[in-house]
Amino acid sequence: MSEERNQQSGFKPSLSLFDAIAVSVGAIIGAGIFIVTGIAAGLAGSALFISMLIAAAIALFTALSFAELTAWQPKEGSIYEYTYLLISPFAGFLTGWMWILSNTFAGAAVSLGFAYYLTAISPTLPPNLVAALLCTAFTMLNFLGIRQSALINNILVAAKLLILAFFVILGVRYINTTNFVPFTPFNVGVLYGAFYIFFAYGGFARVAVIAEEVKDAKRNVPKAILLSLGVSTLVYVLVGIVAVGLVGASNLFASQSPLTEAIKITGDLAMIYAVSAGGLVATASVLLTSILGVSRMAYAMGRRKDLPQALSRLHSKFNTPYYSIWIFGITMALLVLFADISKVVAISTFALLFYYTLANISALRLKVQKLCPKFVSVLGALTCIVLMLFIPLEAWIIGTVGLAVGVIVYWAKNNFTK
Repeated sequence: MSEERNQQSGFKPSLSLFDAIAVSVGAIIGAGIFIVTGIAAGLAGSALFISMLIAAAIALFTALSFAELTAWQPKEGSIYEYTYLLISPFAGFLTGWMWILSNTFAGAAVSLGFAYYLTAISPTLPPNLVAALLCTAFTMLNFLGIRQSALINNILVAAKLLILAFFVILGVRYINTTNFVPFTPFNVGVLYGAFYIFFAYGGFARVAVIAEEVKDAKRNVPKAILLSLGVSTLVYVLVGIVAVGLVGASNLFASQSPLTEAIKITGDLAMIYAVSAGGLVATASVLLTSILGVSRMAYAMGRRKDLPQALSRLHSKFNTPYYSIWIFGITMALLVLFADISKVVAISTFALLFYYTLANISALRLKVQKLCPKFVSVLGALTCIVLMLFIPLEAWIIGTVGLAVGVIVYWAKNNFTK
């Protein structure tokens, strides 16, 4: 059945388990650790790593729900397809709509992160213009094919993990324990910090959106989701502890390139430039997978005629949904010309928590859950809802407007296109 679906969709499964893990790791370890770490540190203080663990636990509940769903039926479009089939077509449409909203804003956020780290090396460059040019370049790369994108992503993931390993190994020697005083893990700011860090972990399900392009998807996609989350959590916690120990939470918060700011305390010029380069590599790989994910979600919605069918059209040579890739890639490029990164992250996380709540509800609708008991999906839904309480008011307003636009589009589609 999996091969038949792939033939019908036009996609050819070409990604290995390693490629699949790298896609999700590439989506997780990026702006979150190189940019959002600073925002979260300003809220959680010296207990930043507690925020990281809370966000990881919440992500794990939902990751297990995704593993159940992809083991049941790996489909391009992922949660859009699952909510469509297991809850209702309306819920499916809103899920896909909010996924596109979330990941379009996420792509804008990480491209801005790239620009901030580049301007840390070369301050004369305009960050918004740099971000727009990067979006355009990676849109072209996605257009040329998933194998090319996966190869570049694998290289970027390996590079950033190596740089972060050196950051921890070198930085641990310079930790000042007074930077952890006072240590307040029960401060409400820790929960607000977890909200922002959850934005970073949210990429664990990126590989589920391209499931029809993964070999032996029923086995490999669930494995990739869980393994990528485990690897990323370990990296986040180690880097978070070392970064706070080097310069303190307040200095991380004050910088737009917090890890570069942290490593400066060592006085190692080569490492300072390496960490700045790591910020470039990490944010670039997340942008690459963001464009990939959004284009495949739009492809799946176009295939079901929930969005214009042109979005599901595959290029005759490159076998990519080229209308989807170019439309959303250019949208990201335009968005970064006017965006502020903290607002972009908050809006993206609002949408992410919305559709992850529906992912957990979809998993509950499965007759049999083979990988975990149903209460895990209940916890996944409840923790996503609780985390939404910490969303800034402005993000609630913009996110709700985005959701309302989706409702109007769905109503118009069903009433004027028949």
